[in-house]
Amino acid sequence: MESKVSSRLKQPLAPEVLQYIFLPRLNREFFANFEMLNQINLAHLVMLHEQGILDHGASVRLADALLKMQADGPDGIELDPAREEAYFNYEAHLIKLVGQELGGRLHTARSRNDIGATIDRIRARDFATRIAAALIDVAEAALLQADKYADCVMPGYTHMQAAQPITYGYYLSALVDAWSRDVDRLLHALDTADASPLGACALAGTSFPIDRDATSAMLGFSAPLANSLDGVASRDFALELSAALSIMMITSSRMVQDFYIWSTPEFGFLSFPDSIASTSSIMPQKKNPAVLEYLRGKTGHLIGLTSAAFSTVKSTHFTHSGDSSRESTRTCWEACDEALKSLALIKLLVQRVEPNRARMASRAAEDFSTVTDLADLLVRKADASFRDAHHIIGAVVRQALEAGIFARDITPQMVNAAAAQQLGRQVALQQADISACLDPVRNVAARQSFGGPAPGLVVNHIEEQRTLLARKRSVITATAQRVANAQDLLQQRVHALVSSESAVPSVQA
Repeated sequence: MESKVSSRLKQPLAPEVLQYIFLPRLNREFFANFEMLNQINLAHLVMLHEQGILDHGASVRLADALLKMQADGPDGIELDPAREEAYFNYEAHLIKLVGQELGGRLHTARSRNDIGATIDRIRARDFATRIAAALIDVAEAALLQADKYADCVMPGYTHMQAAQPITYGYYLSALVDAWSRDVDRLLHALDTADASPLGACALAGTSFPIDRDATSAMLGFSAPLANSLDGVASRDFALELSAALSIMMITSSRMVQDFYIWSTPEFGFLSFPDSIASTSSIMPQKKNPAVLEYLRGKTGHLIGLTSAAFSTVKSTHFTHSGDSSRESTRTCWEACDEALKSLALIKLLVQRVEPNRARMASRAAEDFSTVTDLADLLVRKADASFRDAHHIIGAVVRQALEAGIFARDITPQMVNAAAAQQLGRQVALQQADISACLDPVRNVAARQSFGGPAPGLVVNHIEEQRTLLARKRSVITATAQRVANAQDLLQQRVHALVSSESAVPSVQA
């Protein structure tokens, strides 16, 4: 008994090879790739016919068989791991329908190498468009909340210590700027994937007069790849997509970590509806942040999947091989699936988390995050250098802490006494000026510099962000429409071929 796919091999595949390599690969790839393989086969067939490489009668019979296989779906094909993988199983069923002599002609002027590379690029293109659109959905949901809470004052933090007052809307708007760059990275990965390797064959093209521009257009690509070796050797588009997903999830995980801390009773800034929480099996009072913990863990998974892809490709030869071209991409598709699930949960969080306005404002008034404005007041009103002013207010804060009073209780006497000690002269700040500085609402409103948290600035920037996201979405929509149009046109051309006047009898069920 010899190999089922080549007379070059005189022995069948060992049971271990079947069980551990080809059966898992077949189960993993055949159903996921079936429709993409249909599209590639149809485009290749139309091109072979139009270039005169296949005669009309053969082209019609093959087209009729391919359409039947497409209509029957992947369940209509009996899978055999001894045929190694998806393409040979697909081809075996085609040969069963039309015979060996005709069925074997479809593989003229191509290889599994360029077919696999084309499938990977189609798959990356589809995932990049879907994930980018889902991330824009998250960003737009965040902007709705940012607009709603542009005046919701809260402490801002550095080093997890109260720093300066901001607003919850400002915080969400900042996340949207970061997510917008994540969208850009996804769009760049989409652009990198947007070229067709079909026709590259094994690595060196073909002597048949194929038209790679035609197959590229029929599959919705912008152009064919210029170098056939690069076409089958490179999976950098999948690595780039994986890396973009890891960065996107890192961005999101930082928001998740903030939400995790801010939702604790000790902070009390945020609350979650019961619908996105879990509880304890023993402690009846518990309401656990299950979604947050899931997302933190999933971020680690995506980083791991990306690292696995990079490690798999590292030091492989620059040509087609099983590890560089097959094993390297499987983690990308898993990462894409997980990213889509994660984005649905992130959107849910952004939409349903509720800030506690009173608690946030109270903390901002009590925790000394407003006192930088007191230092600025000394610069403006007492002709102090900022460094001297910094020392003065630092001494005031220490005094307040030792006395057990809040920032809002700082008096002119405390500031004036500290100034006299630091400057060697008296200053005369007024209570009204000090109170204005220590009022977190007025404090935030005063921060009118470009990029600042003043509510008016935030609202204006939100409109700019919406416009920018709409522009990015239009790129995604245009790509998806181009692909859909190409698929429709390909189907029309194949059906026209099948129904042409000189068509031979159709393949029977």
